[in-house]
Amino acid sequence: MVVSTDAPLQGLSVKGPDGAAIPVSAVSRGGPPWSVSAVVEPGRNGGYRLEAVRNGAGVSCRTVQVGGAAQARPVDGWNRDAEAFYSAWIEQLFDAPLEENMSFPSLEPVLRNPERNFLHDHLAAGEDGKFPATPDCADLPYFLRTYFAWKIGLPVSFRRCSRGSANSPPRCEAPSKIDAFLHGPAPLGAFKAALVQVNNGVHSGSARTGLKDDATDLYPLPLKRDALWPGTVYADPYGHTLMIARWVPQIAGQSGLLLAVDAQPDNSVARKRFWEGTFLFADDVAGAGPGFKAFRPAPTARNADLADLPLRPYSDEQGEISREEFYARMGKLINPNGLDPRQAYSAMLDALVEQLNTRVVSVETGERYMQSHPGTVAEMPQGAAIFETIGPWEDYSTPSRDMRLIIAMNVLEALPEQIVRHPDLFVLNGRSPQEMKNEMTQLHAQRIQEREFTYTRSDGSPWPLSVAEVFARKAAFEMSYNPNDCAELRWGAQPGTPEYSTCRRHAPAAQKARMEQYRPWFRDAKRPSR
Repeated sequence: MVVSTDAPLQGLSVKGPDGAAIPVSAVSRGGPPWSVSAVVEPGRNGGYRLEAVRNGAGVSCRTVQVGGAAQARPVDGWNRDAEAFYSAWIEQLFDAPLEENMSFPSLEPVLRNPERNFLHDHLAAGEDGKFPATPDCADLPYFLRTYFAWKIGLPVSFRRCSRGSANSPPRCEAPSKIDAFLHGPAPLGAFKAALVQVNNGVHSGSARTGLKDDATDLYPLPLKRDALWPGTVYADPYGHTLMIARWVPQIAGQSGLLLAVDAQPDNSVARKRFWEGTFLFADDVAGAGPGFKAFRPAPTARNADLADLPLRPYSDEQGEISREEFYARMGKLINPNGLDPRQAYSAMLDALVEQLNTRVVSVETGERYMQSHPGTVAEMPQGAAIFETIGPWEDYSTPSRDMRLIIAMNVLEALPEQIVRHPDLFVLNGRSPQEMKNEMTQLHAQRIQEREFTYTRSDGSPWPLSVAEVFARKAAFEMSYNPNDCAELRWGAQPGTPEYSTCRRHAPAAQKARMEQYRPWFRDAKRPSR
């Protein structure tokens, strides 16, 4: 792989030890950063000359020795080149056709696939099948950062942080530094030991630190395309974390996309598209510093120093804008030419269906656990702890996911009104915002009847639901997150209906009473303070 931070690359040329050109099939991605990758099968030992090509001419070259002694690692800390290489690795790791609903039961099948992970077996020790890879959302960025550092030979650091309060963001201790990877290829044991340290030290508060705080692992970025590389972390104000995986540019007839990945408490990893239903932002949560952030290149680098970086400078602008302005700014970055309202609606409906299909997997995972542990009753935490706890409730309940689903439905329903409030985000082709609003209201009523997905009932039988049925059941999703309930109840089925007839499990009455008490949080789509 060849990576550039200043301009696109078009190709890669390879010459063998005898000077003869070796044909390669290269894949271009990005950017920024821009990358070109190819697989070369060396036929013999010796020096292979790799040259990056731009506009038909070579712009950079390097000779790689195959066979003989291992070469020194040409890495000088987390500098711009290392960050760009990491970003390109993340983009390839989670690449997939846009029409594919990319989801994995954990990170393990991702890292163990050499077609995705070009660092697979990089240390030539068969190392990638010998450790678990099951991070949750807070751990995922740190896990991938630590893995990459291990393979390449980079330092790792993290800070132990509080979880914050209703009135102040999390605060962190001095950084813990891990230098075990700096002295040549490190054994698997060193990586496992580093993971234990990191996993025991980070949590959902690690990314929600204040935007002006210097003593943090991550610093906030400006809302500019050049700053938001794959690998950038997104911290929502309520504790969920995502990572940018890929930008898809807007072209004629096709809307642009910003794709991200996240992990869930059940260890699943899935790709998500940016929209208000998945990337939650708020300007009224005093206990969080939300937004897009990057890891500090050095653990003690101060915000004032990072503000002068040429590509990804520190900026606290995300703390100075409203929720509405945040989404409007991001909409302009993703679709700089504006969107036909029909395109915008289709993209948002696709994103909602994507969320529903991902929820299908989560509910089925919980159902398998409960059916394989007959008689188990997952203990339900008190109050706001339903969103953050440990044990079976954390692994198999879906309160955060269901609140995001309710928000997503609200956002899709509000699109016609959005056209009137922000006509500058849309291409109206001479039609008035009010006229287009009326048309989109009719389109919404039609399209949600047409789109369907299928979930699995308690007896293993499939049951189709239309998106229109999901909207009709929105109130039911205010109490659908309890894994002690059957799958039918978790999808809003009503007692006495054929759909409900296969339900065999119900949450205890005391838990139901508390869920009723917490229902306003979901109805208002606003998480309570810690």
